Amino acid sequence: MSSSDSALVTNNSLTPNGLGTNGLGTNGLGTNGLGTNGLSTASFASWFDSNPAALSDMVMRYLVRCAVPASESRTWTHPSTGVHYTWTGELGLTPNWASGQVASEREEQLITACLAAHVNKFGVSMQISVVGRDAPSNVLHMDTGEATTYSQQEATFYGNLFRNEGIFVCKDPHLKLSSAQSTLRACSLESPNSSCSPITITGTCGGGTGCIPDSTKGFYASCTYNKKTYPALSTRIRPQDIYKCGDGICQISESCGTGKSAISCLADCGPCP
Repeated sequence: MSSSDSALVTNNSLTPNGLGTNGLGTNGLGTNGLGTNGLSTASFASWFDSNPAALSDMVMRYLVRCAVPASESRTWTHPSTGVHYTWTGELGLTPNWASGQVASEREEQLITACLAAHVNKFGVSMQISVVGRDAPSNVLHMDTGEATTYSQQEATFYGNLFRNEGIFVCKDPHLKLSSAQSTLRACSLESPNSSCSPITITGTCGGGTGCIPDSTKGFYASCTYNKKTYPALSTRIRPQDIYKCGDGICQISESCGTGKSAISCLADCGPCP
């Protein structure tokens, strides 16, 4: 299945530092909308220039992918350099904001969850399936066979970058990795003590994390953190994207060493120099 087969199968390679680009609340899009007016403001140009161009471009690529439907794109020309940028829509989570209206709090929260779901600690592209509800509360469509192909429930994301309230993730209780297993999706799966800043890892989804299943039972509808409840988005991955120490391939999520664990995999990555 390619990413064009379903609006909700998407590639992810947004690096964690892409979420720390001076806060989306300063880029003018929250109040001016993700349309021509929003992109033409001085505040947006200032935000874009406050980071390396490649980083701002990457954030915008994923932001438009999350917010805007697949039939649309957004184009912007840098007022000083004249460089043209085109960002293509895909998931269409926030139709009102995408049309140029002021972002509602729910739309801010869903864009935050979607951006976090696209983070890949290693910056390597990997396909995921995103499930949940959009801003109007419609269940996101899944194509025939998508749930089977992306059968491994992975994690749930929530928070609000626009208001600097934080970004959070919990691991799905159906995903149980041994010490020998790893994936490229480290920030979705590691322990709460792992460093994936600015994402806060809250543990396993469920009562302890304040995450409530949707009525469809296919994903978590909302999660609560610091007494605030957020709409959430969940992700699914393919079983073959879970790697195991001993399969003869030194994956980027594995390390050299003397043992049989992913962080010390002698069989795949050899001894450390």
